[in-house]
Amino acid sequence: MFKALADPTRRKILRMLNDGEKSAGELTEQFAISAPSMSHHFAVLKSADLIEGRREGQQILYSLNTTVVQDLMTVLLDMFKANEERK
Repeated sequence: MFKALADPTRRKILRMLNDGEKSAGELTEQFAISAPSMSHHFAVLKSADLIEGRREGQQILYSLNTTVVQDLMTVLLDMFKANEERK
């Protein structure tokens, strides 16, 4: 998960999906990178289970996997809380 979040492009994809489901084309048009590079970013996010994709006709629609994102936020908040308690 942390590897997936380390890249600014992938973080921007997640922020965009926070507004709701979007097609691969809608997401791709926001970046000045090649389609294969975007496919790689989608694959990394999917393998980290941060996003889900579903096919609708010829389009792939992506959405946040909110369960995993919530779990990640809990872990991060716990890490920061533990760090603050040690101070």
